[in-house]
Parts: sequence; structure tokens; C-alpha cells
Amino acid sequence: MDQIEEQASEHEIHENRAEVLASMAAASRRAGRRPEDTHLLVVSKTWPVEMVRRAATSGQIHFGESRAQEVLEKVPALPETLHWHFIGHLQKNKIRKIIHLCETLHSVDSLPLAQQISRIAGEEGVTPGIFLQVNVAADSAKFGFSAASIVEEIDEVLTLPHLSIEGLMTIPAFSPDPEDSRPHFARLRELRDTLSTRTGKPLPGLSMGMSGDYAVAIEEGATIVRVGTAIFGKRNKQAQ
Repeated sequence: MDQIEEQASEHEIHENRAEVLASMAAASRRAGRRPEDTHLLVVSKTWPVEMVRRAATSGQIHFGESRAQEVLEKVPALPETLHWHFIGHLQKNKIRKIIHLCETLHSVDSLPLAQQISRIAGEEGVTPGIFLQVNVAADSAKFGFSAASIVEEIDEVLTLPHLSIEGLMTIPAFSPDPEDSRPHFARLRELRDTLSTRTGKPLPGLSMGMSGDYAVAIEEGATIVRVGTAIFGKRNKQAQ
């Protein structure tokens, strides 16, 4: 696993988490939403087990990983009370390795991947929660359904028997100005509403927003924000 040059202390992590939760609550109130309707997913990718343990002592139980190898290393080493989410690009040959360890998959980016997950989940006797990743910005550097393809394929996804479809997820291109992400978050919410109306399925979840723009995401309807840097600090270049 990558090494980190400086590691935040347990006290610093607790303070950072409290600040993020306060900021999340303020964003919810600005949008006329209930703070409890948006949840914090702490992104622990590249950080060692001890750092996750420090965050867990603050009461954090939901953590996000993006590499199968890190999932395999960390989950057995940490308390069983933690809940793990897979947030990175998921290769088909890694599904069976992580499906018992990560209860929610945030990056299901195509119909064939969803079909493969459903098949393996049936064989393994599990029903993972999944978010369908949508490339609402049509960014060539990002994975995901296009806005058009999710409309065309959602009915087939919803027929897959061993999946619990939680909602939609997106990752806008990085920008130092969080307002640049707002139209993409709004677009994902509008797309979710369109799909819910057309299919009759609620699709309640919107997984969107990271350390730099989670407040804007909440204002636009996020139900889960994926925050790492604002909790643990910046990674060094090797850890990126």
C-alpha cells in the first residue's frame, strides 16, 4: 500500500470529521433539507489501517475504497461493525473478491457490469446495493453510463434479480471552484427524477460530491458525499 508522508492524529481526524459534518448540516439547511438525509462516506483509499481505525473511533462507520487489494487487506483487519463501499472502477475479474466485503458498489458504470455483478451475487448468495455511475458531463476521462444510455437501459438494469438499485452516482471533473460542479449535480438529480417517474422506482440515492464540492452537492440533493482529503489531509504524490 502507498506510504503517506504525514498522518493526521486521531484528534485531528475527529476535529476534521466534526467540521465536515457541521458544514454538511449547514448546506442541508440552506437547501431546506434535513441534515440527517445526507450521509458521510469517508474515503479511506490509500490510507493505512491505522488511519481508518482513528476515524472509526470518532463514530464513523461507513468507509469507501477504490482498489480491490486494499479492500482485501483492510476489511479483515478492522472491526466488523464497519460498513464498506467500493467507489472505484470495478473490473469484472474483481467482483467475486469484494462482493462479500463491500455491501455497496458506487461505480456500476455499464449494463454488462451490472449483469455480471447480478450473476455472481446470485451464485454467492448476496444482494449488494449499487449506484449506477452516470457520466453526466460527457467527460472522456470518466467512466459511466451516458445520460442517454441510462435512459435506454434502466429498465433492463432494474430487472436484474440480485441487485438492490440504490440510485445514481457521478464524478465531475475536478475544479478549484465548487460551483463548476453544480450543473452536473443538478443534472444527475433531474435525471434521477426522470427515471423514477418513468419506471415507478424511487431510486432515492444520489452519491455525489467530494472534499472540494460536497456542500454544493448537498444543496443539489446528494444523499451520500464521498469525502477523504477533508478528513485525513492531502495525500502525497506517490499515494495519488
